[in-house]
Amino acid sequence: MTASHRALALTEAVARAAADKKAEEIIALDVSEHLPLADVFVVASGTNERQVTAIAEGIEEALLDEGAKAIRREGMREGRWALMDFNDVIVHVMHQEDRAYYELERLWKDCPVVPLPDAQ
Repeated sequence: MTASHRALALTEAVARAAADKKAEEIIALDVSEHLPLADVFVVASGTNERQVTAIAEGIEEALLDEGAKAIRREGMREGRWALMDFNDVIVHVMHQEDRAYYELERLWKDCPVVPLPDAQ
């Protein structure tokens, strides 16, 4: 099983929105074979709390334009690790320090990387 077309379209929108807010190290992983909750995890970094919040808000706005609303959101106020669940796509926007500490990519290293638009 691979990520759905809808999940891939939302993933591209997430990547573009994150890049527009100067997010760093944007990566998308196809977790559809390992996780029944979502098809894709997107992870992006911000250099400070304010940027993490701005990236997360930009992503949320962009996905609303695509007709997708977050069913869950956590960590938006703190600006260290914002987590947004769009059902098919789960987005993690993390402060660089937290991302280095938790190493989500290492935890999901068996999952294929989803190609992202060049705009980042």
